[in-house]
Amino acid sequence: MSRWGAWPRRLLLLALLGPGLLHIALSRGGPVPSGEIEGWVGAGLVAASGLPHAVVYAGLLAIFGASLRPGREPLVTALSRQMYGVVPADMAAYTRGVTWAWCAFFAAELIASLVLFLLAPRVAWSFFVNLLNLPLIALMFIGEHTVRPFLLKDAPRHSVADARRFIAYIKEGLAGARNG
Repeated sequence: MSRWGAWPRRLLLLALLGPGLLHIALSRGGPVPSGEIEGWVGAGLVAASGLPHAVVYAGLLAIFGASLRPGREPLVTALSRQMYGVVPADMAAYTRGVTWAWCAFFAAELIASLVLFLLAPRVAWSFFVNLLNLPLIALMFIGEHTVRPFLLKDAPRHSVADARRFIAYIKEGLAGARNG
C-alpha cells in the first residue's frame, strides 16, 4: 500500500470522474419544468454543483486583482521574483500584464458560467463548468507561453527543476497561510 492509503486515492478518482458523471446525470435530466417546485429544486441542486467553480474563480480573481492595487507587487511578478531573484523592469511590466490577463480569464470564466447558467440548457452549462474547466486553464498557460517570446525580450526558459521549485514555493506559501 502506498503512503497515500486507500481513501485519498479513492477521493482523487472521484475528483477526476465526478465532473463527467455530474455532466452525464444532468444531461439526462432534460429542461427544467416551468412552474413546478421540482424544477426549482432541480435548478437549485444544479446551481449548488456550480458553487465551487464560482467560489474558486471569484477567489482567484480577488487574489490576483488585489495584487494589482497601487503599492502592491503583482502576483505573477512576485512568483517570478521568487524563481529568478531579480526581475528586470521589462519582465516586471510583462508579468504585470500576465497578472491582468489571468484576471481577465477568471472574470470571463465567471461571466460565461453565469450566462450559460441563465440562458443555455443545463447540459451546456454543466459541460462548460465541469469538463471544459481544466482544458481552458491549460489553454491559458499554453497561450501565455506561446506569446511570451514575442512580448518579452530574452524570455526565460523553464526547466523541470524550475517547475519543481515553483510548486515547492506555492506549497510553502499555502502551508504558511494555513499555519499563520
